[in-house]
Amino acid sequence: MENFADVKYVLDGFLFIIMGALVMWMAAGFAMLEAGLTRTKNNATILTKNISLYALAGIMYYFIGYNLMYGEGSAFMGSIGPVVVDNSGSYPTMADFFFQMVFVATAASVVSGTIAERMKLWPFMIFVFVLTTIIYPLQGHWTWGGSELGGLIAGFSDFAGSTIVHSVGGWAALAGTILLGARKGKFAKDGTVRPIPGSNLPLATLGTFILWLGWFGFNGGSQLALGSRDDINGIAMVVADTNMAAAAGAITAMILTELFDKKVVLNIVFNCALV
Repeated sequence: MENFADVKYVLDGFLFIIMGALVMWMAAGFAMLEAGLTRTKNNATILTKNISLYALAGIMYYFIGYNLMYGEGSAFMGSIGPVVVDNSGSYPTMADFFFQMVFVATAASVVSGTIAERMKLWPFMIFVFVLTTIIYPLQGHWTWGGSELGGLIAGFSDFAGSTIVHSVGGWAALAGTILLGARKGKFAKDGTVRPIPGSNLPLATLGTFILWLGWFGFNGGSQLALGSRDDINGIAMVVADTNMAAAAGAITAMILTELFDKKVVLNIVFNCALV
């Protein structure tokens, strides 16, 4: 039994590390997608934001966010302090930290893409600091940290972060968009929309495939274990479902743009594959 426990410990830790690496690779996908769909003059700032947000998310989640999310505390929040390594559980602490940290960075990346060409670097970094240090860990504690919506709703769960990561990032992005308004040049004085074509569609397409690959780590890794037949069966099912969902989104977009626009619109196709 001891040998079995050791094998499970190794496999579960390996799952976190390899799937976390796939999710980390999504940072490159976000950078390529955002740079490809925006104007060339803003590419340097957009790419800097993507590198910087990942770095800042890692640092702040290590020193404050992880314990605030998973540490012992109240139904509202965990504890304050850096990661405490305790490898007496069923997986290595730092493997879990790494896997959870790349989720934090993904939530910030959702915001980065939405406010592209709308917000300067340093104000954006201040926002990322608040998001990764306080906002994300607090609401993450309400589910993954052991508390069901702060103790308000019993039975609430979130398998792969549709609420904890994507909804929180989406709501933050929406708030930023409302505050900042449209991109400069998007609307004429009479209110008509001016199309702003992307600077590099091949680059955006590459970003799409990188993100598509990263989703396998994001969703498949959320099984959180690799030590049994049931675990690997679950991971395989999640990965296959993720791929089918993206494929269905892309094909649906192709059909609809052909029907309504009389041609297939590439940027709508790859955005629907990702959504």
